[in-house]
Amino acid sequence: MFLRKSVQTLAQRYYSTSHINTVGVIGGGQMGSGIAQVLAQVAQRKVILVDLNKDVLEKSLIGINGFLQKSVAKGVIGEKDKENTLRRISFSDDLNSLNKADFVIEAIVENTEIKCNLFKDLSKICKPDAILASNTSSISITQIASNTNNPQNVIGMHFMNPVPIMKLVEVIPSLQTSNETLKTTMQLAAEMNKTTTLSKDMPGFIANRLLMPYINEAVQALHEGLGTREDIDTTMKLGCNMPMGPLTLADFIGLDTCYSIMNILHTQLGDKYKPSPLLKRYVEAGRLGKKVGHGFYTY
Repeated sequence: MFLRKSVQTLAQRYYSTSHINTVGVIGGGQMGSGIAQVLAQVAQRKVILVDLNKDVLEKSLIGINGFLQKSVAKGVIGEKDKENTLRRISFSDDLNSLNKADFVIEAIVENTEIKCNLFKDLSKICKPDAILASNTSSISITQIASNTNNPQNVIGMHFMNPVPIMKLVEVIPSLQTSNETLKTTMQLAAEMNKTTTLSKDMPGFIANRLLMPYINEAVQALHEGLGTREDIDTTMKLGCNMPMGPLTLADFIGLDTCYSIMNILHTQLGDKYKPSPLLKRYVEAGRLGKKVGHGFYTY
């Protein structure tokens, strides 16, 4: 415990990231866009945002611009800050555009095989000393790292959604992660104005090991008819002082993401973490939450 706190303190206060000039972000969805924005706006890094789907990249630009414009309207930042942030971000549908990136953060679908294949490709494309970080919320960093040529440069960097607002980043070193990679990652997160916690490389890490069973139990309570969706959410908000009810939160996270994480917890940690049948049914029906307009609630 003392060693972890010492490493965290040293990383945040003393380690230089002056060599991290260009950061690649893979995945133009809400998470990737948010990470790219904060890197450009707060950490003031040059960012290359990569997604194979050009439509996703267009939506990402619109989303980042819209968020920044609201900040200008509220007086949080100036027009020049907005322009400088957008100028630092470039968009690409070619993974090879990351060949000179100093640090890469992956924020794609929560699927072990897809992530492992991506990191295998990155290991061939990126510089040998580039740090490769995964924004996975549950998948083993050690397993991901084993698919690369330089596993010591691989680390977990789990951001919270929405990234420009949420302060926390979980940092997850694998068995192979070097101390230099850890210190660089912690310092970059600090320069993004994020608070970091260190988690052991175990399923769900800290946040989702605690959060997802809570959400899953709320879904199971709805499945069993313990209460309506409104009663369940209101009880947790007003009775337990939660800022958002668990079913609403699940809709915002994405029911497919919740289901995927619960499956990983269930597979690796046992039946205590078995996904609720109702959660599975909603995913099969395509009711994935706010992002598609319909989950436990309609948007």
